[in-house]
Amino acid sequence: MKTKPSVLFLCTGNSARSQMAEVLLRHQAGDKCEVFSAGLAPRPVNPLTVTVMEEIGLDIRGQRSKSLKEFTGKTAIDIAIFVCARAEESCPTVYPFALTALSWPFDDPSAATGTEEAKLNKFREVRDRIGDTIRAWLLKALPGPVRPHTQNVASRTSLVQLKETGT
Repeated sequence: MKTKPSVLFLCTGNSARSQMAEVLLRHQAGDKCEVFSAGLAPRPVNPLTVTVMEEIGLDIRGQRSKSLKEFTGKTAIDIAIFVCARAEESCPTVYPFALTALSWPFDDPSAATGTEEAKLNKFREVRDRIGDTIRAWLLKALPGPVRPHTQNVASRTSLVQLKETGT
């Protein structure tokens, strides 16, 4: 008998937003739920996704993009969370068996243009928004302690400066 809810994050490519969400929820919720992610047209995990998750201490190099087909009819899903509008528009007909569907559309960081730093900043912004949304949802949906999703970069910098100055 299933004792904890299963959550599936859905996106178009399963290369950035849904990957971040899967790892952030797994980290924040601990063993309170089973967490998966998938895409309608999977693409390889974006290297900037790996980079921004490593910045907050979460190694996702073992993650891979997965197709929704890997779950359809094979895995009972309690909660499907759409993290992009395009997936949400396409999924109601292909994913009718989730008990609950939530819509959390986030900007696609892979669409960011400009310098490498500008692109990284977009990935960081989306990562942090996803983490904040997950944390707020967890506080309502699953009782008990929730782990923080990020370590504030300013706080990390301050700690490094304190160590360097010996204060």
